Amino acid sequence: MNAWTIASQFDPRVNALLAAQAGLPVLDLAPGPLTALPDADILFVLPAPQGQTLLATPAPQHWPARVRWVQLASAGIDYYPPWLFQGPVVTSARGTASDAIAEYVLAAVFSATKRIPEIWMGDAGHWRRVSLGLVQGSTLGLFGFGSIGQAVARRALALGVKVIALRRSDAPFEVAGVEAVPDLASLLARSDHLVLAAPSTPATRHVIDAAALAHARPHLHLINIARGNLIDHAALHAALDAGQLALATLDVTEPEPLPPGHAFYTHPKVRLSPHISPNTDAILPALIDKFLHNLRHFRAGTPLADVVDTARGY
Repeated sequence: MNAWTIASQFDPRVNALLAAQAGLPVLDLAPGPLTALPDADILFVLPAPQGQTLLATPAPQHWPARVRWVQLASAGIDYYPPWLFQGPVVTSARGTASDAIAEYVLAAVFSATKRIPEIWMGDAGHWRRVSLGLVQGSTLGLFGFGSIGQAVARRALALGVKVIALRRSDAPFEVAGVEAVPDLASLLARSDHLVLAAPSTPATRHVIDAAALAHARPHLHLINIARGNLIDHAALHAALDAGQLALATLDVTEPEPLPPGHAFYTHPKVRLSPHISPNTDAILPALIDKFLHNLRHFRAGTPLADVVDTARGY
């Protein structure tokens, strides 16, 4: 049996747990830019800490040296420098947070439809009866139909929501009952709630721009849980002010966080959260399980799950 060594950017306490479950030594590797190569065969790496970027980090000398496999702690690959994908096989954490993100999406849909927190009362003077919307029978659009889109679709369909979707390929949808639409204009024109669930690629950058938003229904609720750069923020701001859509729930922005004083912090039609939709108590165990699953395949010399395809962007 090969005596593989793992280097991980997780907290040392997590690494100790990982070592116990993997039965292999785990070296503690500082989070952030990988400027020097650890003496390890396997890397378990994190996205950049808040406010930092890894994209301009130069490759360590002699990369990849003995490194044979890199496991990312994220589904997206746009956080990492290009050289990381040049050499060893790289696998993503696709699917580890899909359920959590899908629940965030439904919470956003319900809060918008039921006018929460607007309906909560602070005193008797706030007593007034208002008309609330109905989630059942509404139409939810999905831009992208990967693991997150599928998790959202299954939950929405169970609530009696009509689900329409646009994906890159012509492959049949993995969830029965989802209707394909031919283009982005149709998706915007038919959706009551539109969820952006596609990876960040050159083709998706600013895909939601002024031209796209011109097709939106006036009551559209736009939800972004993908990447901030899928939306042209200036175009979204203008469209919200013009009444072209009703609300934007943004868990992701470009940059993150938005600079102090940005209009979206106080805009009455924008709900911002700090890229928190994946964050639950379940995420760390899910990441470790993902790693251990791939580790078994790595040791056996069989194909790993969720190998990154840089041409596709995930």
